[in-house]
Amino acid sequence: MDRSVKVFCLSLLSIVLLAGSAQARTVNGCEIKAKTSCAGKNLSGEDLRGIVLHHSVLHHINLRNADLRGSDLRYADLRKADLRGADLRGANLKGAKLHYYTKPKKKGARQTPACAPNCKVANLNGADLTSANLTRANLTRADMTRANLTGANLTGANLTNAWLIYASLIRANLTGAIVNNALLIGANLTGANLTNVYLIADLSGATGCSTVTPSGYLNGEDCAN
Repeated sequence: MDRSVKVFCLSLLSIVLLAGSAQARTVNGCEIKAKTSCAGKNLSGEDLRGIVLHHSVLHHINLRNADLRGSDLRYADLRKADLRGADLRGANLKGAKLHYYTKPKKKGARQTPACAPNCKVANLNGADLTSANLTRANLTRADMTRANLTGANLTGANLTNAWLIYASLIRANLTGAIVNNALLIGANLTGANLTNVYLIADLSGATGCSTVTPSGYLNGEDCAN
């Protein structure tokens, strides 16, 4: 092989390796990459736009006021994560665990009480939360405008004053959820489960919510009136 070609190939390899190492940067002890483990780390206020942390262990992580726009958090374990004030616009949280956290039970030990995650005031505008587990999540005043919550589990979640404008809640489970003073303008609630829901909300232009059947499921008809 010609010497110049060898030099070029080595240079190209170095660039690729440097690019890979730059991508997997470390922030406050957390290596930013897929399938990483950063439980309990403090990443509050950090610029984490576009990060890839899918299938990562992130329970008890502090992401308060962090910029997570466009991040890939699919199937990440975010149980009891602090997402207060976090910007998750366009983030992909499909299948993410955002529900209560229970420590592994040791032999002979009593089960630790479950704790709810705190997503209060989180910016989830446009986020993909398809099938996400948001059981008992505190989503008070969270902005979920145009968020995709199709099939999401929102059992017992607190959605007080939440913005769900044009959000997709198709087949979402809202059993026992608190939806007090929420904005559901233009939201799609087709097939959603509203059993025992405390609902005082603006449903202007929403679909799928005109009549609740005894089982709590919606009949798919327009509820704007």
